[in-house]
Formats: sequence, structure tokens, C-alpha cells
Amino acid sequence: MKTARLLFATCLALLALPSGAWSNHSFVTYRAFDTMPEVAQAAPVPAEPLEAFLKDQEAAIATLLAGQEQWARSHMPQYAPRAASLDFKADPARSDAERRKAFLTALRISPLSRFALYLQPDPRETPDPARLLPHDAVNFLPEQPNDTHRFVGIAPQQPVAPLAVLASASDEPDYGLDINLWQDSPSEWGKTYGFGTIPFGNPALYYATQAPFHMGFYHQDWLIYKAAPFIQRTYPLMRIQQYTSLASLAFRTGHAYWGWRFSGLALHYIQDLTQPYHSDLAPGDSTLRLITANVLAMAGFPGRRDDLVVLLSNRHLALEKFQNEAMYANARAGKDTSLEQALRRRDLDAAYPAWSELYARDTVSLEAHAISGRTVQTLVANVPPALVSDPKFDFGVKEADIQLMAEIERFGPGKRAELETLLAELLGRLGAHSRNTVRGVLKAAGR
Repeated sequence: MKTARLLFATCLALLALPSGAWSNHSFVTYRAFDTMPEVAQAAPVPAEPLEAFLKDQEAAIATLLAGQEQWARSHMPQYAPRAASLDFKADPARSDAERRKAFLTALRISPLSRFALYLQPDPRETPDPARLLPHDAVNFLPEQPNDTHRFVGIAPQQPVAPLAVLASASDEPDYGLDINLWQDSPSEWGKTYGFGTIPFGNPALYYATQAPFHMGFYHQDWLIYKAAPFIQRTYPLMRIQQYTSLASLAFRTGHAYWGWRFSGLALHYIQDLTQPYHSDLAPGDSTLRLITANVLAMAGFPGRRDDLVVLLSNRHLALEKFQNEAMYANARAGKDTSLEQALRRRDLDAAYPAWSELYARDTVSLEAHAISGRTVQTLVANVPPALVSDPKFDFGVKEADIQLMAEIERFGPGKRAELETLLAELLGRLGAHSRNTVRGVLKAAGR
């Protein structure tokens, strides 16, 4: 189909976009659960190295991961099957290091993943400097300018609050777990994992390679899928299934620390899909506009298409930065604003269907896709045009120097309030979906 061919290049260009959704997920997770009794009032659990859980439950984990593979093949039409050579098989004679590597390989995540014993304290707290860990002890990716992450070490068997474990782990998938997993990635493991070449994004840019694991374009116009079937090769559903079922197993078998930690890992992908820019290919832009932009590009006038890509990226980054700056400032000041209150709104939870294995696709992503147009309208109306409406400006290049809250305050009265109203709506949904996910895990574990 000629129209489909016209869309292909534009879709590909649009997906050379930021892969982050919400900055520092621990901020939102602490507030979403600090009044949920099942988490906030849960008894402390002893910290446990990953190797201890794997060794104790090796046979059960092997059975579980085999079931996960069958689930993915049945429920994900674009799924790339895992080769039998990567299966996790029980072998009591191997070393802890060999067992850990086999586990990471079977999950098809980066073997560089730290899985350190650590916590990221509530941003309302000031951690003891003597307990701080270096960035690379927890996250093997480069530390970013103006980073708000603070990591403290914990010892095996040290009692830790489930809320802190859950919140800390909810940010962990951005620490490199999904980096360079593709055949064309500059890594040895990417060539053996079987995912094929990266469906979108630049395989040479480390941060871009995680995008297909953190985005889910499940509700696009049929013509988009016809033009660009590769956008369906995304894997958040796989990750959510992997980590929620591991969490339930850990809870059932007396490894509560890993029950909470795997639950937090699953939350990351649920929370990513609440971000409109992770559930809609081109928020605010119609299929007709995409076609027009690409027709012009093919005729030798790529300006409109290129502008479209820059504006999408700038608005995505602006929304993310606004959330991060606002919540960090509120936390450090000990303030409860509409954002924190929205995250705690447990009355929203029952408005959604009960948790299921396809909840992320059928409920979370669908809702985020539906609000994407209004998200763009609000950003354009309330953020200075130089930052979100000028395609000659690259927000990503300048981000470290942008004081977004201050820029919005200078832009005009009421602008910040309008953005906070939108963000509160998005975060209210994030909180409800996060709690429903944990309820689903606890129910499956018989807790």
C-alpha cells in the first residue's frame, strides 16, 4: 500500500526519541504506597542477596521461567522466542556466580546488571553520608548531570522496610537491565538473546536500546501498524509477567525481600505505560499529519518531518522534567501538594478492573493513549514556546541547564497550576495502577 510506505520512514524517525518516562520512579512509588497498609505497615524483611534466593529455589525458578516463556509465546504475537540454550535449568553443583549468570541470561537482561543490596531513601529523608554507595555500585550506566539519586548500602539479613524495597526497585530497570539486548547492539549478549535487530531507536546510543522494553504502542490507528509493524515489537508485557510471577514465587517460598523487590521491578514498566509518550507513538499528531510530513520528506522537503520529531522529543522531556523538579522540590521541603495527594488517592483503585496479566495493555496503556492529545495541548499552552514549540531548540541537549519550574513561573501566572492539574491526573492514575499491580501479586502469592 502506497500510503503505508509513506508512513514507514516517519514512524521510524519518531521512535528515535527519549526512552525515559518518569524521572526517578522511587519518588512516585513512595507516595503511592505510604498510606497503603499492605505495604506501609508491612513488617520489616531481612535483606537477601539474589544468589541466596536463586540457590534455595533453583528448581522452582526453572519451572517458573519455562512457564513464562510459554505465556509470552501465547500472549504476545510479535514475541521473539527464547532459544532453548538460554533456558534456566537446575544445577546444584554450579557456583553462585554461574547460577546468577544463568538466571540473567534466561530473563534476557544485561549480565552487567548489579542487583546490589541497596536502598534509595525517601527523598524526604537525608541519608547518612557514611552509608552512601557510589553510583556505579548500583547502576552501571553513566551518572547524569544534576542526578537526584542517592543509594545507601544494606547488609545481608539487615531488616528493611518493604516500602523502601518496593520504591527503590521501581526505579531499577533504568539502571541498565534492558540495555544493549539486540543483535545489532555493541554487546556479546545481544547477539545471543534472540530479540533480533532493534525495532526502533539507534543501537549505537546506549540509552535508546532500552526503549522497546519500556514502551507499548498497543492502541494506534490500524494504518500505523500497516506502515510500521515493527512498533509492535515491544516488551513491557514480558517484563511485567516475568517480575510479577517471580515476586509471587518469592513471597510463597519465604523470600519476602525478593517478593517486594521483584514487585518493584514490575511496577517500573506499569508506571512507564502511564506516561502518554510511552503509550502513543505521536501524541497530538494525527495519522494524516504523519503522512503529509513524510510525503514532503520523500519529495525532498524533510523539514516538517524533522520538526515533528524534535517537538515530540522536547515535549516528552519537558513533561518528565516538570514532574521530577516538582516532586523533588516538594519532598525536600516536606510539602504535600496536589501531586502527592493524587498519588495517594486510593479511591481511584476500584474504578479499574482487577489486576490481570494483560492489565498493562488493556487498561494502563489504553488510558494513557486516550489522554495523550490533551497532554500535548496542556504542555504547549503552559510551557514557554521556546522550550516546547520551537523545532530549532533541542531540549535534550540543553536539559541540564534548564530550570523548568522557574521558566514556567516567568512565562505567566497560572501556568504552573495548569500543568500541575494535568500531572496530578496522570499521577493519580499511576498510583492506582501501581497499587492494583501489587494487590495482584499479593493475591497470587496467597497473602
